[in-house]
Amino acid sequence: MSKPQNPVQMAVIGAAHGIKGELRVKTFTGEPLALADYGPLYARDGRAFQIIDIRPANTVVVVRFKGIADRNAAEALAGTELFVDRSMLPDDGEEDEFYHADLVGLEVRDDTGAALGKVVAVHNFGGGDILDVTLGGRKGVLIPFTQAAVPDVSIAEGFVRVDPAAAGLVDDEDGDAPREEDFDPKGRPRGPSDAGGNR
Repeated sequence: MSKPQNPVQMAVIGAAHGIKGELRVKTFTGEPLALADYGPLYARDGRAFQIIDIRPANTVVVVRFKGIADRNAAEALAGTELFVDRSMLPDDGEEDEFYHADLVGLEVRDDTGAALGKVVAVHNFGGGDILDVTLGGRKGVLIPFTQAAVPDVSIAEGFVRVDPAAAGLVDDEDGDAPREEDFDPKGRPRGPSDAGGNR
């Protein structure tokens, strides 16, 4: 397989481990050792990396890649993000589980069905997933990816529905849907008390 056409990030390479070319790797897979199950991994520039050995080490895995045999070669890879094509990932997850790559690009709608913007990224800073969305052409509005704030996700139809009040997009008591002129691009929305909950 060549460079992924629809890349999904699976891991990022960290520091060298020892002197024989091993590397500490942070994985984004549910089971860290499963990183070896996806075949070759690809850097953004198209370089392919084949795992020949992998073992757990605290919060990361220690990986040996084919062709990386010493510490100098390993150190040169620090910070390299690793991807596979979306087609390599299974679609048999739970109904309320989604790949970040499937959420990016979805239209954001309010509870009346009106289009508000688009999902541009999904972040997780340790307290749960957060949708980074454009609203009225402005980037940087963060919405907690919780059942209360985002009650409906339709990958097939290409949208997520947000509850403006639960998503922290409105300050008024009547819960009116947000209007473009109401958004402060420098402001951060207030998330609900369960913003760190899992979907």
